[in-house]
Parts: sequence; structure tokens; C-alpha cells
Amino acid sequence: MTPIRWRGAVAGDAQALSILGGATFLASFAHDHPGDALLAHVRSAHSESFYQAAIADPSQLLLIGETPLSAPVGYAMLTPPDLPVDCDGRHDVEVKRFYLLGGWQGGGHADMLMDLLAAESRNRGARRMLLAVYPQNERARRFYARHGFEEIGETVFMVGETPFRDLVYARNL
Repeated sequence: MTPIRWRGAVAGDAQALSILGGATFLASFAHDHPGDALLAHVRSAHSESFYQAAIADPSQLLLIGETPLSAPVGYAMLTPPDLPVDCDGRHDVEVKRFYLLGGWQGGGHADMLMDLLAAESRNRGARRMLLAVYPQNERARRFYARHGFEEIGETVFMVGETPFRDLVYARNL
């Protein structure tokens, strides 16, 4: 399998992250999300300006994964927690996004990315990682369980006017 090089995203990565974010979101949710709302969500939540602002914010971390030829194939986002569960902003972090293109799923790439996020979380003084996951995404739920995440609540994720139920998971560090 082609290796992935993980690194912190920089300002010049906003366009690549926008394209990658939109592509992975569509690949993950097009099967059961309404098309117009899905596309509108991708245009706003995965815009270049969104990623430029996130990269510039020192409270957030974006990791981008690239092939040896510098093609973007995965990314993850670590942010202050913004979930409807009991959180401690000083000791909790949220894995806001965690995606790999289909051809790079499996082979340990996601494991490596999760290990990098856990190490960075510890470096930031976090004691717990939080994330939201779509209940119908069994593969992701199994992956997170393998990495010590447990369900602690739920939230609603809006795509346009359509609400989707997400599960909130936590992992102690």
C-alpha cells in the first residue's frame, strides 16, 4: 500500500483540504443524505475560507496526509470541544474531522493518524478526546471502539434543514 506522510497543515493547504473535505464527506454520506442539502453543506463547511480560518486558529490542528507525490488523501481536525456533553475545555479536545479517501482506508493509515492525534492531544494537556460519529457508520464505530472510544451521549448534525443523529464518543488519554 502507498505510504502516507502526515504533517500539520499550513495556509497553502486550504484548497487541497477543501477539495479533500468535500470529496470524503460526499463519499461518506451521499448514500442517505439529500443531494441539494449535501452539496450546500459541502460548499459551506468545506470551503477554502473555512480551512484557512481553521489553519490560522492556534486552538485548532489540521493534519493532512499525502502520498509520496504530495497528493492529499486524508486529513483530521482537532479542536476545542463543541459537543452537548459535559466537557472541560482545558482537558478535553474534539476530533472534529477524521477522513481518508477509500483507496487509503485499511493498511494501518487510520491507526497511525489516530495515534498522532492522541499524541498531539496529550501535548496540548488534554486528558480526553471526544468525537461525534454517525450511528449508521459501523466501520467508523468499530474503528473508534478499537481505539478506546466509548459512547457517552448524542448530538444532532444538521445538513441543510435535515437533522441527523450522531453519537458522541470519548476516549481517556
